[in-house]
Order: sequence, then structure tokens, then C-alpha cells
Amino acid sequence: MAESLYQQLKKDIRFIEGLNACINCGTCTAVCPAAQFYPYDPRQVTITVEKGDEKEIEQLLKSNTIWYCGECLSCKTRCPRGNTPGYIIQALRNLSIDTGFYAFSEKGRQQIIVKRTVGENILNHGYCVYLDEITLKEHPEQGPIWEWFRNHANSILKRLGANYKGDGAGTMRNISKQDLDELKQIFDETGATERFENLEKNDHEQ
Repeated sequence: MAESLYQQLKKDIRFIEGLNACINCGTCTAVCPAAQFYPYDPRQVTITVEKGDEKEIEQLLKSNTIWYCGECLSCKTRCPRGNTPGYIIQALRNLSIDTGFYAFSEKGRQQIIVKRTVGENILNHGYCVYLDEITLKEHPEQGPIWEWFRNHANSILKRLGANYKGDGAGTMRNISKQDLDELKQIFDETGATERFENLEKNDHEQ
């Protein structure tokens, strides 16, 4: 018999450490920066998963709600019962990707974009944001000045003291193959590679 969503959540160390016993005080929501800008209530998320109702958990996994959190963990510092809604959110996000439910929400579907930009930049170049990958085709909001900057990157960055595509130390330097291989091993060991594969698999199946 397949494990329930709640059973799968209970195996995640972030869920285990994040949920003790919510007393519904709302302190986490009061201090949450995301709650000021989004229809996001970490107290309600905590109460929902604490009940263990499968339908409600599935709704969460398919919703935008779990993607509003900035993972700042302000909630961890203030909860009188030692809960960390931010950890619970991390566990929910992980399960949402594993089950493919992330594809039901707009914010969830944006995760594939993050994977193909930030994630692949880290693995291919060693940087979250890499100059050569930021083109006007994907980022037209950068405007014509950005195209000029890209065309003159070598001379501009040299004057700024960067080591653009150079060896040795310095900003924007080349990252060695050995370091990139170690990064890939970290992704493999922590499950990030599997998560990336799940994102691509589920994206192609939509």
C-alpha cells in the first residue's frame, strides 16, 4: 500500500524538527515578511499539516501558498512552542516536487525556470548568476545597455578589478573542473540532482 502524503512528510527531517505542537497563537504570521506581501499565513499552514488531513495536504502541495515563503526563518526565532513553519514549508516543497503536484500552481511551475537558470549555472559555471547566460532574449528587461555591457565585458570588468574568465583568484574567475565535479557530487549526495531530474520529468509530462 502506498504511503500517504502525511506519512511521507513525517519522514522528512525538516518536518520532524519543524513541527512540535502549534497553539494557534499567530506569532509566526505576525513576524513573517512574506505575509505582508502575499496571501500567506504560516500559522494556517502549520495547523493544516498538524491535522494530517490528506485532502488538505494535497491542496497545499498543489497551491501557490507553499512557494510564497522566503525561508528567512523569522518564524523559528519567535515561536513559543519551538515550531519552525519555514522547515515545514521546505518539506512540503520537496514533497510537491516529488509527487509532481508543484505543476498545478503558477509559483510551483516557476521552479523549473529556477532550475534551468540558477541551478544549471551553479553546476556548469560555479555561479548562481553568470554573465554569459543573461541575454536579452531571456531577460529583455535588461535593455540595450546590457547588450553593450556584454559586448565590452572584458575591458569593463578588467577596469573594475575582476578576473573575468581568468585563472586563479578574483571575481568572475573560471571555476576549475575539480571544483565543479565536487559541486556535482554535493548535488548527488544531497538529493538535489534527483530533484532536478524530477522537475524535468514532470515538466515534460504536463
